[in-house]
Amino acid sequence: MNNADVAATLSEVAALLDLKNESGFKVRAYYNAARAVDGLAEEIRDVAARGSLKNIKGVGSSTAERIDELLQTGSMKYLESLRSEFPSGVRDLLGVPGVGPSLARRVYQELGVESVEQLREASEDGRLAALSGLGEKTAQNVLRNLSRANKRESRISLGKALPVVEELMQALENKAPLRQLTTAGSLRRWAPTIGDIDLMATSVDPDRVMEVFVSLPQVSQVLAHGSTKSAILTDNGLQVDLRIVPDESFGALLQHFTGSKDHNIELREYSLHRGLSLNEYGIAEVETGQRRTFDDEHAFYEALEMAYIEPELRQGAGEIAAARARSLPDLVTTRDIRGDLHAHSEWSDGSVPIESMVEAARARGYEYMAITDHSGGIGLAGGLNPERLLEQIGYIRRLDASLEGFRLLSGSEVDIKRDGSLDFPDELLAQLDWVIASVHSGFTQTREQMTDRIIRAIENPHVDAIAHPTGRLIGRREPYEVDLERVFETAARTGTALEINSFPDRLDLVDTHARRARELGVMLVVNTDAHSPLHLDNIIYGIAMARRAWVEPEGVLNTLPFSELRAQISCVER
Repeated sequence: MNNADVAATLSEVAALLDLKNESGFKVRAYYNAARAVDGLAEEIRDVAARGSLKNIKGVGSSTAERIDELLQTGSMKYLESLRSEFPSGVRDLLGVPGVGPSLARRVYQELGVESVEQLREASEDGRLAALSGLGEKTAQNVLRNLSRANKRESRISLGKALPVVEELMQALENKAPLRQLTTAGSLRRWAPTIGDIDLMATSVDPDRVMEVFVSLPQVSQVLAHGSTKSAILTDNGLQVDLRIVPDESFGALLQHFTGSKDHNIELREYSLHRGLSLNEYGIAEVETGQRRTFDDEHAFYEALEMAYIEPELRQGAGEIAAARARSLPDLVTTRDIRGDLHAHSEWSDGSVPIESMVEAARARGYEYMAITDHSGGIGLAGGLNPERLLEQIGYIRRLDASLEGFRLLSGSEVDIKRDGSLDFPDELLAQLDWVIASVHSGFTQTREQMTDRIIRAIENPHVDAIAHPTGRLIGRREPYEVDLERVFETAARTGTALEINSFPDRLDLVDTHARRARELGVMLVVNTDAHSPLHLDNIIYGIAMARRAWVEPEGVLNTLPFSELRAQISCVER
């Protein structure tokens, strides 16, 4: 089990305790432990091997014992006991976006709802709306979330899929005689959610590769086993298909299985007008049937007289016309990022001291970082009150003065209240180098209310950026209703940046929104929202969203060197 597995288990314990209506202290203890484990800078297996589980901030003695049991046996008796107290269908309710433990408990106890289908029925026949304190709006939201959940039940988030696939590929490369191996499909396009996984390979011994593939320890079921294609289910429930072709056909195969449906249809139509037919084996002349093969994709696209199209752009959104005109964007990369402007420390809900975050940022070659611990107005995430923030500002100023070749900015992730005012007064915000404002409550406000709320925050002269602008959590919470066109227009007018949040659960703004924001002249900032040094690695996901949005380096605020950055933000002179 890795850190994410252990954190997910602890989160399930917390959710079931909440479902039981256990004390808030007990529930928060497990949620805090889950957050601490997920934010570790090393594998929890290694921590356990040293006997240091109790030294993890946020992990108590009994929780440490249960984590150790989980690592040793793969299960936790305490969790199994909690699961046994509820029908499995009741536990399934917790997987419906927008249905938290409190609502699940009420519909189970007051309506006798014991399954997702029964929840749908209660939402449709008026029983859910009739519960005290709920109403028709809640019932309609539940129905909407149930419908959306059905559509994406076979997909998982990019952040969950990628580590599983990378581990699988590493195991295969270690044991099999491969020449080339890469992903294709939606994973190679870095789509926010992933269905089945496609792997493409070449080898001098395909039969041996397939034998190794279907025998890997991650395999729970073999769906197909052949010399050119095999398919398996992993123990995480992912279907992974592996195809092997000769080296000379690899480019055509990779192109065929990477593009979206829209991209491939448009490319085929364009080719047919030129008398050419495309498939996974190459490009053929329609009249003669003569086929050309390609060992790489660059040659494939060049044969169609167009520029190479990066995988992230293959979405059927104008990239083929741009490739024909040789006008594709020079996409931003992780190498362009010079600093992270959304990071947390143990002063709020981060897992390590500020110094540890600085050390990790410098190790990545960054020139700067902003510590943006939460404000404390809504009582979540260990947020800072004004006195504590002033203390932190002084601490960061002193630490910054001691650093050579690196700038540490004092910042805040300040909550946007329901009326659009901010959690800290302007005179306090003016003392910060960087202010990133965000919505953490009141998600059910009307579209007009939410839009006005965010626009008021954007128009505050002390706000440099808006974090995770639509509030979505992939698979758990839909974006709140907001008029993004108005938000983008206001941000462009005020020079306020909008964030692409790299946390795999968020990826917010999504690519289509980020692309529109740039069309209107909005500056973006790609941050990790890191709560531990390990989270800084998540920058790959945010950059992927930016690339899918056709974003170039000059459209991203934190590609600037510090001397240019400070001229664009409210950095305090010192």
